[in-house]
Amino acid sequence: MDEPDTVTEAIRALKADGYLADFEMIDGAIRWASRAKQCAVDAVVVEHLFRFEGQSDPGDEMIVFGLYDPATDTRGALASAFGSSADPEVLDHLVGLTTRYRPA
Repeated sequence: MDEPDTVTEAIRALKADGYLADFEMIDGAIRWASRAKQCAVDAVVVEHLFRFEGQSDPGDEMIVFGLYDPATDTRGALASAFGSSADPEVLDHLVGLTTRYRPA
């Protein structure tokens, strides 16, 4: 997968690569499909990670994950603010995800 230049391109590339679920981080869990399913943050595998920095404003930082949940064989994308504009509760979990990413 080529390095995307924008968050939109990253999500589009992940979807084209089979990451079809739209994941959200809510109350310390990864949720999808209208919150009907969820898994613990530490249960997902981080397969792709894209970080975007705001060119003119550090508050524009975003991160996009390509995640795999082995328990349900589900792949999806999770996008979130990162850095100073991120929700502190979500940021703790995102930092945990980034430390588990090991590029191939």
